Amino acid sequence: MTAIIDFLNNIFWGYVLIYGLLAVGVFFTFRLGFLQFLHFGEMIRAIRGSRESDESGISPFQALCTSLASRVGTGNIAGVAVALYLGGAGAIFWMWMVALVGMATAYSESSLAQLYKVRDGKGQYRGGPAFYISKGLKAPWAGGIFSVCLIISFGLVFNAVQANSIADAMEGAFGFSKMWVGLAIAFFAGLVIFGGLRSIARFAELIVPFMAAAYVLMALVVMALHFTEVPGVLAMIVKSAFGLEEAAGGAAGSVTAAMLNGIKRGLFSNEAGMGSAPNVAATATPAPHHPSSQGLVQAMGVFIDTIVICTATAVMILLSGVLEPGSGITGTQLTQQAMESHIGVAGTYFIAIAILFFAFTSIVANYSYAENAMIFLGVGNTAGLIVLRVAALGMVIWGSMQAVATVFNAADASMGLMATINLIAIVLLSGTVVKLTKDYMGQRKAGVVPKFKATDYPELKEKIKNDIWR
Repeated sequence: MTAIIDFLNNIFWGYVLIYGLLAVGVFFTFRLGFLQFLHFGEMIRAIRGSRESDESGISPFQALCTSLASRVGTGNIAGVAVALYLGGAGAIFWMWMVALVGMATAYSESSLAQLYKVRDGKGQYRGGPAFYISKGLKAPWAGGIFSVCLIISFGLVFNAVQANSIADAMEGAFGFSKMWVGLAIAFFAGLVIFGGLRSIARFAELIVPFMAAAYVLMALVVMALHFTEVPGVLAMIVKSAFGLEEAAGGAAGSVTAAMLNGIKRGLFSNEAGMGSAPNVAATATPAPHHPSSQGLVQAMGVFIDTIVICTATAVMILLSGVLEPGSGITGTQLTQQAMESHIGVAGTYFIAIAILFFAFTSIVANYSYAENAMIFLGVGNTAGLIVLRVAALGMVIWGSMQAVATVFNAADASMGLMATINLIAIVLLSGTVVKLTKDYMGQRKAGVVPKFKATDYPELKEKIKNDIWR
């Protein structure tokens, strides 16, 4: 199994995705006219007016919080530490680059998910890459493959990764048994996920803003204590990315190591292009009533995840001076040591609690993605969902007791397969994304509230649900 996982990772991350992710992000950045930079204010506007929904969907704000619940997880704490240890300070620069171009990718995939969404048997909006692959590209077989990959990666493997980080943090800070931590996580996660999508959305809406704000506030406190050193740390990140300065951490501080680890951990954290967040983006009632509005909301999610929260972790670690190449101290343990150097033993407890919140919310959000895939495959009935929920919670228990390397490598492989399928699909559908964007921005420029009119898209007549967009 280890040999198979290593082979897949070598193919995906050595040849396909390390170039493909950046290439697709750059492609959409240019094709959409630098949307994420020139229309950043529109992203903020889309979030400000995103609290309302209807009987078929959750609110755009709930969709944002749910996607952030998945994005903001172990990648923001343990993943950033792994990137620094293996790739040096320059890895953070490449995480930024993945995020900045990834905002255009995230916008595109979530806009498509909104456009091609359907209603399930209970009247709830459902959609995502499997749906736009099936309907937009007329390739239901490819949508089926994507759905299976999504269930394996997000429903199962990724939840094991999150549980692993919680168990490590709880054992390191409080000495709790990993097995009992895993059982407790599974119990409380079960209370949320057995309530279905709306229960998950309400949970995310309450918890995610609080946990993100608390974490960023602590980072600001640390930076205030070392305010004279912060500019130097930021300069080191940029210089190390291009080999202009020997990196802190990383194998010889090589540019290749910085790029590889920054891109890998960047994608794992913000998920842009992976095809995950579109699953919850599709379930929202957009405001304004246009597919692009939810795309703008989800693009901001990438910015919050990586540019804000991942940078906060990186700066706290680099300011601490505890990062040592070859020491073997990485992941959650490294971040805990960094915080302990700043605020004493309370730092270890703070990171443990942050990991608990970040990873737990990821577990319940990841499950919601897998539920969408089950519905696409036609097995989203009560019995099918019960099997999925039990399997997801079983992986939580299993993951809490596994080695970090094993779990992370398995996650990289499953994520790589998903991302490859999704990236091909959104490039093939890029013409539709461009038309949606011009339509939305054109209405804004004309001073009207954007509204999607299906009659303006005759080429989509048999592909989208006109009753949803009427």
